[in-house]
Amino acid sequence: MIRVCVADDQTLVRQGIRSLLHVDDEFAVVAEASDGVEALAAVAAGGIDVLLLDLRMPRLDGIGVLRALAGRPAPPVLVLTTFDDDELVVGAVRAGARGYLLKDVTLDELRHAIRTLHAGGHLIQPAVTSTLVRRLAEHPPAFERHDRPPPLTPRELDVLRMVANGHSNREIAELLFLAEGTVKNHISSIPGKLGVRDRTRATLRAITLGLM
Repeated sequence: MIRVCVADDQTLVRQGIRSLLHVDDEFAVVAEASDGVEALAAVAAGGIDVLLLDLRMPRLDGIGVLRALAGRPAPPVLVLTTFDDDELVVGAVRAGARGYLLKDVTLDELRHAIRTLHAGGHLIQPAVTSTLVRRLAEHPPAFERHDRPPPLTPRELDVLRMVANGHSNREIAELLFLAEGTVKNHISSIPGKLGVRDRTRATLRAITLGLM
């Protein structure tokens, strides 16, 4: 069972997501938060596998929550919002969001996103990806290393593309006919080659370098 926390300032939205997810025994909403401060408290209490996070909330917004969680043991964060504002999209991804969906997604799409993040993957809704790519082209993010990185192998590029498309390690292994341990090794080596700390930033830098 995947344990979910829903952080949204609208009671009706929280109740709606809870009701929809409870239809499937695979998911359980174990915590709710009406603002960012409550979201951080819920994460600190533990027992959460995936955090669904709205961006516009009182006291502390979603970007603030992501920044507060940076560098701490925390569940993967799936941003679920009505806003497709360019700055919010880029800000959330840079702050560490592993997934980004607009609230007009279907229940199946939401379930798939939660499963993907729980399995260690990333997922950004295609409608949002175009915004992200455009904004990164206009304002490339700062990275730990600024020189041109050593080239990725064709297999590493294949793996990174699948990471960007939201596939889990297991799915990548199945699709590329690799052992899951081999996929993990690739994912561990790619950020180092690109001079970044994690695979979210690896995806962003690959985009800015025109590798994807």
